[in-house]
Amino acid sequence: MNHKIAPSLLAANFLNLQRDIEMINQSEADWLHLDIMDGVFVPNISFGFPILDALKSVCRKPMDVHLMIVEPQKFIPEIKAMGAYMMNVHYEACTHLHRTVAAIKEAGMKAAVTLNPHTPISLLEDILQDLDMVLLMSVNPGYGGQKFIEHSVEKTARLKDMILSKGLNTLIEVDGGVNMQTAKRLLDVGADVLVAGSFVFNAPDPLKTIQELKAL
Repeated sequence: MNHKIAPSLLAANFLNLQRDIEMINQSEADWLHLDIMDGVFVPNISFGFPILDALKSVCRKPMDVHLMIVEPQKFIPEIKAMGAYMMNVHYEACTHLHRTVAAIKEAGMKAAVTLNPHTPISLLEDILQDLDMVLLMSVNPGYGGQKFIEHSVEKTARLKDMILSKGLNTLIEVDGGVNMQTAKRLLDVGADVLVAGSFVFNAPDPLKTIQELKAL
């Protein structure tokens, strides 16, 4: 039970957002995962800084912010101001990734890099030692409720091997298609943090579902 569960706000009921945040506060969830989309880097738009700013006063879990946007480095001050614990940027969206990671850390946040399903982990060879976490997308980013990409299990295992071979403590987070079955398989090969959206928020008893994911 050392792994972390990070429910994704994208699957919450936006007409009852405070209710859903209070549910997360009361749950055994470790973090709250926040997906920010711009309709350019991914084919969808989610929510922006006004929502995040409003969350700051009610969310009692560390906020894990995932920027699915172009030029994410421009928004480091805003993400810091909303009280984020972890800032995730996509490898595919950052031309100067090392500089961006350094700026995130200088702002006082943990730094994570996200890989799309088609992006090989080998591209992290020269940046891995600078990262607090790697987020592997196990669906194509942009929409919740997608089918889990099977290749993600083997990719997680290879990334764990790379981390251990370098003597690092970098966390592995996986996002997309997480349920009881895929969660167990991912944890067995070395995942540390599981993002679950629809599986949690659409469950008859979200608190119980989070508890069961934590107990795996």
